[in-house]
Amino acid sequence: MQDDRPLVVHLLHRFDTGGLENGVVNVINHLDQYRHAVVAVTQITAFKERVKAPGTQFFSLNKPPGQGLWLYPKVYRLLCELRPAVVHTRNLGAMEFQIPALLARVPLRVHSEHGWDVDDLGGVNRRNQKLRRAYGFAANEFVALSQAIEVYLTEAVGLPKAHVRRICNGVDVARFTPETPAPPAWPFNRRDHLVIGAVGRMQAVKDPLNLVAAFVRLRELCPADWPRLRLAMLGGGPLHAEALAQLQAAGAADQAWLPGDRSDVAQLLPQFDLFVLPSQAEGISNTLLEAMASGCAPVATAVGGNGELVEDGQHGVLVPAQDSEALAGALAALVQDPARRQALAAAALARVRQRFSLAGMMSAYAALYDGAAPLSGG
Repeated sequence: MQDDRPLVVHLLHRFDTGGLENGVVNVINHLDQYRHAVVAVTQITAFKERVKAPGTQFFSLNKPPGQGLWLYPKVYRLLCELRPAVVHTRNLGAMEFQIPALLARVPLRVHSEHGWDVDDLGGVNRRNQKLRRAYGFAANEFVALSQAIEVYLTEAVGLPKAHVRRICNGVDVARFTPETPAPPAWPFNRRDHLVIGAVGRMQAVKDPLNLVAAFVRLRELCPADWPRLRLAMLGGGPLHAEALAQLQAAGAADQAWLPGDRSDVAQLLPQFDLFVLPSQAEGISNTLLEAMASGCAPVATAVGGNGELVEDGQHGVLVPAQDSEALAGALAALVQDPARRQALAAAALARVRQRFSLAGMMSAYAALYDGAAPLSGG
């Protein structure tokens, strides 16, 4: 039986564990008025198992490092075959493929910016700005995940304001909730331990070593509480081994749990007392929203869209990036003040339920995609 729903092609650099990719999964799983396909410029990993929408297609282009001009004919032929209503690229690593989408006459060509890499914090690199401006001529519409990114696209890059819209991430508050019981794998307990947790790929831009240093510093800042403190860091990546090594060198490895990537984050987050986002750069963090919805008191670096999610002192605490001493001080204050910790957790939960729902995010993307849906070739 032919499926006549319009097709959305999500084109990104790599389909692997990460906040950007998690946002794509949410769109695919919840916008069932569309068919979906994922095209990865490099590789698609087992992360694709999180996609539950039946019939979703996956294509890996296996591009090596370097400019992707030679892939344009392959992408063009693929898009001509699929005949999507929408091609939606994400971040600079996939933006150049707006050009073959234009040549394939895809009716709606959307590009989203989610944040920056560690080698271009804040998007200040002039070459990257020029590339975004050059590739941007092929796109119809642009999506910024935060106000900071919206300003960057319209001012530094120079994209037309009329074609840039902000769509913040949303969280499934039915799935991420404080009432979720701990899974069997959870090694700590609320009676004896106070858990400081983080979720994210262990790479430089997420700065997990900043959190490791701050956690170790708590031994001196709150010695009476130190024996019951525990650190949970969920996520794999190139800095995972270094994080473990630093904890072992500090004699804190027995108080930490670093299990790598997990598929049960929704069950693990509600077991955290404090959630930490130590990144050097962010767009709108899915994991921060999920932690807020799970009843955690958030501590985050004051970068990117974090300040749009957490008002400092109202729904959590913001600290400077790459400052483990400031991060340790904020954590110590909340460790030693359970009433304030609980008040921030309650305020964060109320904020995410009121302002950052998944339903609102889906409505915004549906409104964007609907502009081209009637033009689909099926």
